[in-house]
Amino acid sequence: MQHKELVERLSKSLNRNKSDISKLLEALSNVVKERCSKLDSISVPRFGTLEAINHKESIETDSETGKRMLIPPRVEVHYTASNVLKKKLNQS
Repeated sequence: MQHKELVERLSKSLNRNKSDISKLLEALSNVVKERCSKLDSISVPRFGTLEAINHKESIETDSETGKRMLIPPRVEVHYTASNVLKKKLNQS
């Protein structure tokens, strides 16, 4: 699903205009970005948990060339669905 379709569906479901929904999604995105950059996890009841995982800088070797490469540090966001959401998905 593309962003435009998500905004449209949420707009219809919540009976709100599309600009309000876009602002809401932008605010949500900013909160997730801010909290994950601080390595916090975000738990949304009945939806799931977003957990930030810090990967430190590392040196890896290319198996084909044998050349060593420096991999920069990065933050990965991992999503785990709640049990409620899993049950709902399995029922449909």
